[in-house]
Amino acid sequence: MSVRVRRIYEPPESDDGLRVLVDRLWPRGVAKEEAHIDEWLKGLTPSGELRKWYHGGGSYEEFRRRYEAELDAPEAAELLDGLRRTARKKRVTLLTSSKTPEQSHAQVLLELLTG
Repeated sequence: MSVRVRRIYEPPESDDGLRVLVDRLWPRGVAKEEAHIDEWLKGLTPSGELRKWYHGGGSYEEFRRRYEAELDAPEAAELLDGLRRTARKKRVTLLTSSKTPEQSHAQVLLELLTG
């Protein structure tokens, strides 16, 4: 399974495979026609309440725990399973505007998809 996380602000690469935006809001300063997004999975993003809590100073470990609980909801679980099936067939690049992707929801998704 080949999945990776990249910032949406980085230029697309030929080996990105399926480019999936995993942010709830469209990234500032990125033109839709230049983003080369194949899918936008808003249903896999953390709730607004959880995002505000985390950005207000919550710990990454607790954010991860709460986010994984949110991903157990039927709609999110179905989207995650579909993305997992796709990742078994071809490379998937998870795109986020997060300044620290290694401590973001995109990293949690990466680990759930590959772990």
